[in-house]
Amino acid sequence: MKIGILSDTHISSLDAGMTLAQKLLQGPFSEIDVILHAGDHVHPDLASCFSPLPWYGVCGNMDSPQSNFPLQRVVQLAEVRIGMIHGWGSPAGIEERVMSRFSSTDIDVLVFGHSHRPVCRRVGSVLLLNPGSPTDRRSAPYHSVGILHVGREVSGEIIRID
Repeated sequence: MKIGILSDTHISSLDAGMTLAQKLLQGPFSEIDVILHAGDHVHPDLASCFSPLPWYGVCGNMDSPQSNFPLQRVVQLAEVRIGMIHGWGSPAGIEERVMSRFSSTDIDVLVFGHSHRPVCRRVGSVLLLNPGSPTDRRSAPYHSVGILHVGREVSGEIIRID
């Protein structure tokens, strides 16, 4: 299974969402099975731009409280339990803060966002994956998305898209 990971898209119109979807689906997301979005979709119908792919998201600090996305969740895909949360506060210490929200939950992967800085590394047995942002790099060196590979082993990668 190949999972596309997004966060911090900050898409304000469906036209911009369709442009992003086309770029990703013809590029790094061309063979994905499902999309996980770690918040700050901004446009509430962004998932429709990637239809018919299954879409799981969480609410970010820039998303409307009426967005129907939970603040955090656990998604099970194949045999892998994936925790999802947006994150909050300064980029300094964000990994520890988001991990603390899942300290009593058995997860294999933790997908988060907020900092716009890509991360893909293991902390103990948990793979931390922040895809960065495909649209607003802020202090990150480039725009990016993530890919999560689920097979015999679970691995992730950050894909630079510019």
